[in-house]
Amino acid sequence: MPRALTIQRTLVTPPDRARFHEKLKRKHEYYAKANCRFWAFEEAGLPGAFLEFFEADDAATLARAHAGAPEPVLDPNRVYTEVELR
Repeated sequence: MPRALTIQRTLVTPPDRARFHEKLKRKHEYYAKANCRFWAFEEAGLPGAFLEFFEADDAATLARAHAGAPEPVLDPNRVYTEVELR
């Protein structure tokens, strides 16, 4: 079964950056415990514009992780699956 990925875009104002960074750390820890991987990237030319990536080995694992997440993902039903290129 192919890997599954969810993407979320978040805009953060300067006063909220420190609190958002703490949220990212908590998300990273939670998803690691849920057998998922979590990454966050900030747009180089637009500080405060973040992309968050949630990945699991399969869609069911990702769905379970999102369902139990302490902070909801905006659109957990929009799941992308890896395209096999072999």
